[in-house]
Amino acid sequence: MVLGDIEVRRVVEVDRFPLPAATITPDVPDEVWRDNEDWLAPDHWDPAGGDAFAAIQTWVLRSEGKTVLVDTGIGNGRVRPGVPAFEHLDTDYLDRLAAAGVRPEDVDVVINTHLHGDHIGWNTRDEGGSWVPTFPNASYLIPAADHAYFGPERGDAVRVDNRYGFADSIAPVVRAGQAVLWEGTHRVDSHLSLEAAPGHTPGSAVLRLASGSDRAVFTGDLFHVPVQILEPCCGSAFCEDPKEAARSRVRVLGRAADEAELVFPAHFGGSGAVEVRRAGGKFGISRWAS
Repeated sequence: MVLGDIEVRRVVEVDRFPLPAATITPDVPDEVWRDNEDWLAPDHWDPAGGDAFAAIQTWVLRSEGKTVLVDTGIGNGRVRPGVPAFEHLDTDYLDRLAAAGVRPEDVDVVINTHLHGDHIGWNTRDEGGSWVPTFPNASYLIPAADHAYFGPERGDAVRVDNRYGFADSIAPVVRAGQAVLWEGTHRVDSHLSLEAAPGHTPGSAVLRLASGSDRAVFTGDLFHVPVQILEPCCGSAFCEDPKEAARSRVRVLGRAADEAELVFPAHFGGSGAVEVRRAGGKFGISRWAS
């Protein structure tokens, strides 16, 4: 996909990762899923089994001659006792990046929209028993609030499913001098800017794209499943502050609808990106990007 002067590609690490819909979004009424079965199935929901499907993926942007990665997935060889499905994963993610024309040394900027383990894993890779930055020439843009929240100082106060990623996926980048901690807003280049959208985590962020007449927003985990566009006050089971996350969702959706921003959530399968509209006091889906 090309938006203005920016090329956007998707590299999928894990496709159709199943999560029980009633668990991942417990506040979404079952009838919302059922009433929208005609477009939720099969890419986003299995009506028979009740599972929602998440894609673990990276958005690759080419902007102003630079290669930018938005989120880096789970990573291989991790110890993740809180998420058994992520334990010692072994995927061909780097080969898939290469197929998209991206070698690790080509990457200029890595953006972690937040520091949950399925967004930071390929920040690093195992080299001789040590974790080292996967992308040796990149600056890693890391929300300062998440750096503090998930850091070792908080110890067991961090939920067990998020407790191990900092040591193997963030600390090595900091030690290598490649981390840029930011807060509030951060300009990546003349087309791309980061903006805080807290709630899912304290430092959760969205990346805004503006090039020519095209607009887009990469929303990280503001949305896990498409029904959260229809019911933006309903959070996910992974939100650290559900009420704040809902406020961020409504704000981001409002701007996306009003300014015709294409929405790129981190985990949507299928087309992966969606155009939204206002629908009374809520929001609806105008079309899926292709």
